[in-house]
Amino acid sequence: MDSSPSKETIDTYSGDSFCYKTIMDDPNISTGSRYGAQSSTASDDDLLHITHAGSVTESSASAGLPDDLGQTYGDDIPGLGQYDDFHTIDWQRDIARDRTRHRYIVKKKEDSFWDLLKGAHDAWSGWVCVLLVGVASGVMAGIIDIGATWLTDLKFGICPSAFYLNMEQCCWSSNETVRDISGNCTLWMTWPEVMGISRDGAGGYILRYFCYVTWAVLFSILAASLVRMFAPYACGSGIPEIKTILSGFIIRGYLGKWTLLIKAVGIMLAVASGLSLGKEGPMVHMACCIGNIISYLFPKYGRNEAKKREILSAASAAGVSVAFGAPIGGVLFSLEEVSYYFPLKTLWRSFFCALVAAFVLQSINPFGNEHSVLFYVEYSKPWLFFELVPFLFLGIIGGVLGSLFIKANIKWCRYRKHSKLGQYPVMEVLAVAFATALIAFPNKYTRMNTSELIYLLFTQCGVTNEHDICDYVNRNFTNVNHPVPIAEAGDGVYTALWQLILALVFKMVITIFTFGMKIPAGLFIPSLAMGAIVGRIVGIGMEQFVFVYHDSLPWFFEGKCSQDESCITPGLYAMVGAAAMLGGVTRMTVSLVVIMFELTGGVRYIVPLMAASMASKWVGDALGRMGIYDAHIDLNGYPFLDCKDEFGHTTLAADVMQPQRNVALDVITQDSTTLGYLMELMKSTDHNGFPVVVSKESQYLVGFVLRRDLQLAIENARCRQDELPPETLCVFTHHIPMVGSGPPPLKLRKIVDLAPITITDQTPMETVVDMFRKLGLRQTLVTHSGRLLGIITKKDVLRHIKQMEEDEDSGIVLFN
Repeated sequence: MDSSPSKETIDTYSGDSFCYKTIMDDPNISTGSRYGAQSSTASDDDLLHITHAGSVTESSASAGLPDDLGQTYGDDIPGLGQYDDFHTIDWQRDIARDRTRHRYIVKKKEDSFWDLLKGAHDAWSGWVCVLLVGVASGVMAGIIDIGATWLTDLKFGICPSAFYLNMEQCCWSSNETVRDISGNCTLWMTWPEVMGISRDGAGGYILRYFCYVTWAVLFSILAASLVRMFAPYACGSGIPEIKTILSGFIIRGYLGKWTLLIKAVGIMLAVASGLSLGKEGPMVHMACCIGNIISYLFPKYGRNEAKKREILSAASAAGVSVAFGAPIGGVLFSLEEVSYYFPLKTLWRSFFCALVAAFVLQSINPFGNEHSVLFYVEYSKPWLFFELVPFLFLGIIGGVLGSLFIKANIKWCRYRKHSKLGQYPVMEVLAVAFATALIAFPNKYTRMNTSELIYLLFTQCGVTNEHDICDYVNRNFTNVNHPVPIAEAGDGVYTALWQLILALVFKMVITIFTFGMKIPAGLFIPSLAMGAIVGRIVGIGMEQFVFVYHDSLPWFFEGKCSQDESCITPGLYAMVGAAAMLGGVTRMTVSLVVIMFELTGGVRYIVPLMAASMASKWVGDALGRMGIYDAHIDLNGYPFLDCKDEFGHTTLAADVMQPQRNVALDVITQDSTTLGYLMELMKSTDHNGFPVVVSKESQYLVGFVLRRDLQLAIENARCRQDELPPETLCVFTHHIPMVGSGPPPLKLRKIVDLAPITITDQTPMETVVDMFRKLGLRQTLVTHSGRLLGIITKKDVLRHIKQMEEDEDSGIVLFN
């Protein structure tokens, strides 16, 4: 998305000229008598043909005129109401079209049984659509989880008895209860063992190292090459673009079938390569691809961009649901983070879609256990009130580290975008993958799969956990139900701490370079891993503090920590730290907390999660107002107006509108414009639409016509008529002027928006910005005493906001 589109939005408007100063100085200009000729029909059959808010199709002939005087098209013009690539949809027009369609269906239900069935199908089509999206998303997630796990384990070895089994599945039939940190058992053969070399010797270590790096580089090159050759839109997490698309922007191909296929294959390869990325963000993108494809099975959604975004909102909820096993968190994520227009019925459908997706994924059971959550944990001890202090401290650390990550990543992405590095995406992926694998293998905490690392950091030390991180002095477990005794950290714990600190630094640095490369890459899992490392370190520190001062603890510890049982759970700190870091990077709050307790099953720890995520957001907002996704939207120049931001400046519409004072504004007149003039106008300009006025003398506004609709109407007329000379009169009103012996006029009133959103030149920009955000406008026309002065587009609003914020990159807005 680094290239700008070929079309820009409306900056000036051509036609018969008059200027702002003329109107302001001559308020006595009177309207023409033809303005009163504007009328609308009240028939429901005529209302069927509304193509813009308030515009109505006239009958086949004007009243009092012979049928052959004017050329009128009662049939729908093919392609009318659709949008070009890199353009913003008109929410009001699309919603009005859907309401008109619905009224027509309700009226026709009484005519026949077939029409009654059509009405019933229209009523349940939304639920059927999200049902199919949920089923497809669950199947997609199951395939990706199984494929990514198998490819990841392929770096370490293979199951000789059944090559299609991953390491865990291969070891299920083994009687061994203890395996090493990589999960190896006797049934699983590492690559040195396949070649007849012991895996424990120096030769075996070097060979394992070599195979690990080789497979990682191979997977990453294959993923990057697939993206570059077949689906350039399949790179990144996709969430910034999904947010922009849901706000009403058109990016053709971004939610297409090739993007879905290549992203699904690419994310499995990218995760298996060991790069510091996750598959959760791309799953939201892939679920939206599924939603977009399935919506075309239902014309109600496939042909209406505003209605389609209701399905895409539900699909994004399903994406998070299958990514984390968190259906409620998915609905809240769609509501809080990605959706722009979220009516109540979309909430219900999103809930249903996420439910179906989670059910299908659980039926597939890709993880092979009884838990539907990714990191199921069970802590034997409740949290203490005093622990809110270290929890808030973790929130502060998460906010600081998250802000540092955002600033560093955006700076690197900006450098990539404006340097020769961006011309060699596959080589960049190769270099980063090679460096990642080379550095990660010696440290067992960076060598293992990131999801496994998070689970290890979340778990409580017990009988079955014999990793170095649980190596305490004189801590013996006689059975699983025995309470965890308080003990001094052993050498293994201190070794693990140093390795975890190195892992934190490595993951922080390498993720800055990884996120934004031309490869499918999510950010949830790396953020959770970094936060979990910080939390586990703080948790072990708190645990040792209580152990050292066990006999002289302050009063707020008494009762809970005075016994020999450990009252501090380091795994809980890892969970809180993970939430804090993810909150600092994404600035999520409500959905983050719900996702975290659904992810871990730790419902009793909602308060610590809430405290840490809130502290993380406050600190993050203090250091930088944008989360990682908003920062990438800003970097790429997408036309996104965030509803959460406030505009507090005192400018007026007259200060922002185009053109400015004393500059001619060009318009189209309603009944005196020729076809030749229109063709020359569209040839000489690249504006997206033109205002229609009564006459150049009166300057009163009639409506607004889109460039694309105008082109389609003229092409349709040429297909219907053998000859359409340039002197043909184009009429945008019911009133048909007498043309004598000339060609019959071309009636184009059908494509005119007779109720465009208008404001006065003295309207505060604060109100204008709210209108663009809440109504989803493409543009608004500016008038003075009913006379047209200019226009404000979404691009103008975005540029003005940036200028008011004294942003150096005020000219970076690319699309509209």
